[in-house]
Amino acid sequence: MKQFNTFILDTTIYILNFLYRGRDFQRFWVLEVIARAPYFAFISVLHFRESLGLRGEEHIYLMKEHFYQALNETEHLEEMELREGNKYWIDRFFAKHLVLLYFWIMVGYYFIDPVNAYDINMKIEKHAFETYVKYSAYNPLDTKIAEIAQDEYEHSKELKKAMLMIA
Repeated sequence: MKQFNTFILDTTIYILNFLYRGRDFQRFWVLEVIARAPYFAFISVLHFRESLGLRGEEHIYLMKEHFYQALNETEHLEEMELREGNKYWIDRFFAKHLVLLYFWIMVGYYFIDPVNAYDINMKIEKHAFETYVKYSAYNPLDTKIAEIAQDEYEHSKELKKAMLMIA
């Protein structure tokens, strides 16, 4: 399943890089719209499981962690909006439809196989980190992007911890 995650991620990255070449902030904005979806999905499934009385030891920790990750991704989204990443209707249209699809996929994936749902999201966060670091290499004075890169790195570590916690 982890190879499938890698294939899906690599294919998606290729498509987004093609569509958004030369438009960094629009790509970053689309990625940040999408980045919040798995955390919302994880929280939704955790709430559902709690409602059914299926709460485990790690439950409250995971709910808090995913809530804070979603808030942090929202802060990144707001930064990209300040940089006019959402300026064009086509980007807004694309992101808002893609995020609906991605949210429901992640709800199902997390419900059925939370370890692999964490795996793909961890890979996405690592890719985000690498993307922002690459941008920072060409724009070293943009300290906000460097901060966001560090946040993405921390998210990947937190997801790895969550994955190990429930495995």
